[in-house]
Amino acid sequence: MSSQAMTRRNFLGTTAATSAALAQSATPNETIERARKVALDILKPSQRDLDHGLELHANSIVFDAYGFAPRAAIDGDAMRKAMEAGASDIELQDMREDMTMTRAAVDSAEHAEFLQAWKASGVTCIFQNCGEEGNDPLVLLKRLARFTCLTDSIQDILRRAVFPEDVRQAKQNGVGCLYFSGNGVPLTQAWVSVEDELRYVRVFYQLGIRMMHVTYNRRNRLGDGCAEPANGGLSDFGRAAVDELNRVGVIVDVAHSGWQTSLEAAQRSSKPMVASHSTCGALYEHMRSKPDNVIRAIADTGGYIGICCISRFLRHSGDITALLDHIDHVVKKFGPDHAAIGTDVAYQSRNAARERAKLPARQKGRTRWAALWPPDNFKTTGRMIQSIAWTNWPLFTVGLVQRGHSDAVIQKIIGQNVLRVLEANRVG
Repeated sequence: MSSQAMTRRNFLGTTAATSAALAQSATPNETIERARKVALDILKPSQRDLDHGLELHANSIVFDAYGFAPRAAIDGDAMRKAMEAGASDIELQDMREDMTMTRAAVDSAEHAEFLQAWKASGVTCIFQNCGEEGNDPLVLLKRLARFTCLTDSIQDILRRAVFPEDVRQAKQNGVGCLYFSGNGVPLTQAWVSVEDELRYVRVFYQLGIRMMHVTYNRRNRLGDGCAEPANGGLSDFGRAAVDELNRVGVIVDVAHSGWQTSLEAAQRSSKPMVASHSTCGALYEHMRSKPDNVIRAIADTGGYIGICCISRFLRHSGDITALLDHIDHVVKKFGPDHAAIGTDVAYQSRNAARERAKLPARQKGRTRWAALWPPDNFKTTGRMIQSIAWTNWPLFTVGLVQRGHSDAVIQKIIGQNVLRVLEANRVG
């Protein structure tokens, strides 16, 4: 049977995980199906490659090197009432985040959406973004609290992982899990001493954080972010922060750091460190990419670069083919031990548009400080986005099979490399 002739029944019948996921609701999930059809149309795998890739995916530990659990829809009625009562923008933002991150634990429709998307992805664990972009401990605590609440509330399908063996156990038990990443190094910002500033690194480690960004897009006290034109590198304090992350057992992540900052962090780190969700600058030079010399420095620590599913960072076709091209570049130039997939995308509940429609129109606000995205006229298409949708994870594995990678290499890329780096950073 040709790949062009594949039907939904043929494809879904190949993987028990997908069939089980779709069985969770009375009707098929058209969002998941549409994304799969787009990716299959681009890949055009033989039936042999499709079957082998799906079986390999189902039997492997699949670890998203940086991503997001499926996002719930907001409660539009509750949000509208808060707006009518005069809630501030900050309060509304907190409500929106809380709802999208935790409603799968309290709302039956959102629980079903969450479970269906997770099962369809075949993912074992996500290195979950559990911190806003910055260094304020109180701000960083909010998302950490929400995902702790989520994993505490639905342990029958999702658990919190703090050690690699938790991921392996989750796979054996047929449940998903989250490893926690913070989007910044928590700082007291009192500047009494280096030791005082960095004492919350261990506190957040004790709360379950296992990876931290050195910077986000802007410059901070540690170094220059990826959008800073100066590209000034790691500061003296940044070097002390890398030392402390190594000492405590937190992975150093330079995904949003400038190229010089990334290079100097790799040169400083005594443990394997990462760019958890990035791309290869040799294929397309973007501020969120890493040039080969930086990837080499990361690889020399024993770390990896996680290739993300953002079309404007991948460029060229911007679709699943481009994703595979970037992975291939890492494997061929730096070796299979240094490639991973950090999607940086999430499945969005199909109820989201309906709930948002309940809200009154609001005036457009200013661009938030942390964003700092330079103008970019790249036109992303729905076809690009659908082909690298988070629920298409099984087809990422199929694509790697098509590219001729061995099963052992593919298993490194889709999960084992992340586990290896976690083991290498473990303390005690």
